Amino acid sequence: MTPPHPDAEQLIARWRAGDTEALEQLVPVLYEQLRQIARQHLRGERAGHTLQTTALVHEAYLRLIGAEVLEVRDHCHFLALASRLMRQVLVDHARARLAAKRSAGLKVTLSAALDVSDQPAVDVLAIDEALTRLSLLDRQQGQVVELRFFGGLSIDETSQALSISAATVKRDWTTARAWLRRELDRAEPT
Repeated sequence: MTPPHPDAEQLIARWRAGDTEALEQLVPVLYEQLRQIARQHLRGERAGHTLQTTALVHEAYLRLIGAEVLEVRDHCHFLALASRLMRQVLVDHARARLAAKRSAGLKVTLSAALDVSDQPAVDVLAIDEALTRLSLLDRQQGQVVELRFFGGLSIDETSQALSISAATVKRDWTTARAWLRRELDRAEPT
């Protein structure tokens, strides 16, 4: 991740205080970082996916506009929120497509970053369900996976976004990957 524009923190503070125009000014300032996160999300999607990087950023932006003013501390926290919204957009898109086709053919390739490379493709909805279960068991581990894998944040950026130590992020990342690998193995039909 590249460092944020110097005005990002000021714009976030204004948005947090209720200035809706600050969000309109903030998105262009962080646009390249948002596109990088969107590319990370789309990296493993099926070929021919109808959502492209720009569209995913715009969908997340529309969800931000529709949300009440959120407690966003800084640019890393804002990017984490945007990443979560992008994931929700992709999951909603997969559910709509699944409902339309009534088939489970929506797959996403997981990178070695999640350490499940022996599985070439996993159902998008299975990933979402597993991450939701993990978040119910350990909210912080779920957040770490979301920020590291889906958001593309580094250990330090994740640490900053969650206000926890880098050592805790590393520990949660290792534990969560193992748990998710086991859950996704279980979900795969034999």
